[in-house]
Amino acid sequence: MKRENLVKLLISIVICELAGAVGSIYTTSAIKGWYNFLNKPSFNPPNWIFGPVWTTLFVLMGISLYIIWSKGLDKKENKIAVYVFAGQLVLNVFWSVLFFGFHSPVFAFVEIIFLWLAILWTIIKFYKISKTAAYLLFPYILWVSFASVLNLFIAILN
Repeated sequence: MKRENLVKLLISIVICELAGAVGSIYTTSAIKGWYNFLNKPSFNPPNWIFGPVWTTLFVLMGISLYIIWSKGLDKKENKIAVYVFAGQLVLNVFWSVLFFGFHSPVFAFVEIIFLWLAILWTIIKFYKISKTAAYLLFPYILWVSFASVLNLFIAILN
């Protein structure tokens, strides 16, 4: 791999992991406090699972972003796809702010619907440029689908 491509790959992964780090600012403090006392459904995973899952998903997102970036941002279609990707990344962080920062499962659930749609839109945009880049986002949309159901149940139970 050329040095320039390696740098792009690392930047892409770091951008995604930084989004996760920003979201974790709100998550970490709430886990031992507010979140710990919520009623949760029986299918709620243990807290320790979320960190490794999200870290892996952010790496996959970074690789996906890199693939699109490596196709060239001089093409309008590629540039728009990256903007759509950036939008879903912002929504991803915003969910953590709503759910853990504002302690609002209801507003977070409404927001996660928009996040899910933005991920789908990103997959569609990426698919037109690179099937591999789109496929790398499938675990992400599946996890957010599960997270949406979990979020809904937490909102209902509390």
